[in-house]
Amino acid sequence: MSDYNMMEMMICSASRELEDGSTVGVGTGAPCAAAMLAQKLYSPNLIIIFEAGGSSPIIPEMPISVGDSRTTWKAISASGMCEVMEMGCRGQIDYTFLGGAEIDMYGNLNSTMVGTDYYKPKVRLPGSGGANDFASFCWKMMVMTPQTTKRFVEKVSYCTTPGWLSGGDSRAKTGLPKGVGPYKILTNMAILDFEPESKRMRVIALNHGYSFSDVQENCGFELLQAKTLTENHPPTDEELRILREEIDPFRYVIGR
Repeated sequence: MSDYNMMEMMICSASRELEDGSTVGVGTGAPCAAAMLAQKLYSPNLIIIFEAGGSSPIIPEMPISVGDSRTTWKAISASGMCEVMEMGCRGQIDYTFLGGAEIDMYGNLNSTMVGTDYYKPKVRLPGSGGANDFASFCWKMMVMTPQTTKRFVEKVSYCTTPGWLSGGDSRAKTGLPKGVGPYKILTNMAILDFEPESKRMRVIALNHGYSFSDVQENCGFELLQAKTLTENHPPTDEELRILREEIDPFRYVIGR
């Protein structure tokens, strides 16, 4: 088994979730790397869609922004943000990868501010970008994030991006499309999903070398546990070779 780092583990885990023939809305960084790895190794017919308008490109190398010319290389279209968001509203985007400074037990994300006073925050963050739109309308939202108590909080300081809101059917009651919402959380320690009735976060698989107790100790709220916990296998030699040599040879994302 080759040595690997936390970022490589999360990217490889995410790439295995994307089915062949599905569509995925991504930004740059780790989500893009995961989609590229899936396309090269598991899902050759995966359709990658960038927020700025590139649809179904054959990405030659890691782009550095969502408007990078590489995001439209051999693409079927080079449109714009409005067209991509319209695709989401029409139900044409199966998956999206999002992130934030905080995530709570229902998958709500905060990328706006940390603190109790919106006008005098402890930390001011960049905001939504297209995250709120993608989370509202793409069928399955996934998050890649390190497992820490600072990120996994009982309640987000500000709800930038809707998850399952307060659980149960609270999301559907707002008028957001039914069947759309948070799907899986991929961390350096585990894979988590959401219990179907309560919509609370639940551990379903553990990464090599970690226990449920490790995950719980690095979470700011009580986690649910699946009846049977599986082991998520480490990155394979082939995954690491493609990731390091073809996708991110300069290690912009995976680190040095």
